[in-house]
Amino acid sequence: MKLAIVHDYLNQYGGAERVLESFHEIFPDAPIYTSFYIPESTFPSFKNGDIRTSFMQRLPGINRHFKKYLLFYPRAFEQFDLRAYDVILSSSSAFAKGVRIPSGTCHICYCYNPMRFVWRYDDYIKREKINPLFMSLLPLLIKRLKRWDVKVNKRVHFFIAISNNIAERIKIFYNRESIVIYPPIDVESFELLKEDAGFYLIVSRLRQYKRIDIAVKAFNKLGYKLKIIGEGSDRKNLEKMAMNNIEFLGRQNDEMLKEYYGKCRALVFPGEEDFGITPLEAQACGKPVIAYGRGGALETIIDGITGVFFKEQTVESLIEAIKRFEKIKDSFNSERIRENALRFDKEIFKRKIKAFIEEKYSEFKKEGKI
Repeated sequence: MKLAIVHDYLNQYGGAERVLESFHEIFPDAPIYTSFYIPESTFPSFKNGDIRTSFMQRLPGINRHFKKYLLFYPRAFEQFDLRAYDVILSSSSAFAKGVRIPSGTCHICYCYNPMRFVWRYDDYIKREKINPLFMSLLPLLIKRLKRWDVKVNKRVHFFIAISNNIAERIKIFYNRESIVIYPPIDVESFELLKEDAGFYLIVSRLRQYKRIDIAVKAFNKLGYKLKIIGEGSDRKNLEKMAMNNIEFLGRQNDEMLKEYYGKCRALVFPGEEDFGITPLEAQACGKPVIAYGRGGALETIIDGITGVFFKEQTVESLIEAIKRFEKIKDSFNSERIRENALRFDKEIFKRKIKAFIEEKYSEFKKEGKI
C-alpha cells in the first residue's frame, strides 16, 4: 500500500501540525503534500520529511499574507498529481481534502473542522482583524469557497472527525458520516508534577478568536498571577490591557513548556476549540483546567474531576469559575487527572489510525474500486 499525506499548510505551531507529526511517524516514507512550507515557522521534525509544495511556495509574502491568497488554495491542491498512490490521507481543516483523487485511489480525510471561516463565517469574522478592502471582497470569496467545499467533500471516501463536536458538523454541512479518533498527545513525554508555584497558565496562539482577552481582564480584576505562553497578531493588544500580575512569555520550546505546565496551579482555556490539545497537555502533568464549557473541552475535561467549566464566554463567568476553583483546588487528584489524559495517548492514536486505514483500504479493494 503506497500512501501520501496531504496537509493544508505548514507554517505554524498548531494542534493540526502535532497530528501531522504523528502521521509522519506512522508513515515515515510517505511524502507530505502541502500548499506551502516555512520550516522556521513550524515544528523542526518536518525537516527530515519529504515535503512537496505547490506553486504557492513561490508567492510573495506567503508566510505573512497567506490568508489573502484564499482563492489560490483550491487550484494549488487540485494540481497535485497523486496517481502513484493507493491511499491519500488528507489532514484538513480547509483545503487539503480537495485534492483530485485518481480512479482506484482511496481517500481518507482526518478532518479538524469543516472550513470554519466558510461555515461559521459570522462567528469567525467578528474575532479577526481584517483589512477593510479585503473585508469588502470577503463575502464574495466565501460564497465561491463554500460552493467548492460542498463539491470537493465528495472526493473523500471516508471521514475521520477529531471529536464528536466535529462529527456533528460534518453531518450538518456535508451530510456525511464519520468516525471519531481523538488527536494524540504524547503523555509519556510529560512528567506528573505536584508543585504549585502560585500562577495560572495560558498556552495559546494569541489570536482574537482564542478569547485570551477574557482571561486578561479577569486576572486584572482578581490580581492573581497569570503567565501567557504563545505568539500571535493579538499580542500587542493584550499586553496593552494587561496589568503587572500578567506576564507574556512568548513562544517556548517543549522543555520549558513542560516546566511551566508542571509548576502552574491550573491551565486557563477561555476559547471555544474544535478539540484543544493544551488542556490534555496540562492534564498529562496532573494539572486541572479551567475551561469554557463548549466545543472539544466537553470531551476532554471532566467537571469537578480534572477541571471546572465556566458557562458563558464572559469575564464575570470566568471570574466566578476561578473563585470556585480556588475553593476546591485541594480536592483535585493529580494521578486521576493524568489518568484522563492517558485516554488520548499518542500510541493509542497511532494504532487506531493505522487500523482504520488498513480496514478501509481493504474494504475499498473488495468493493472493486481498485
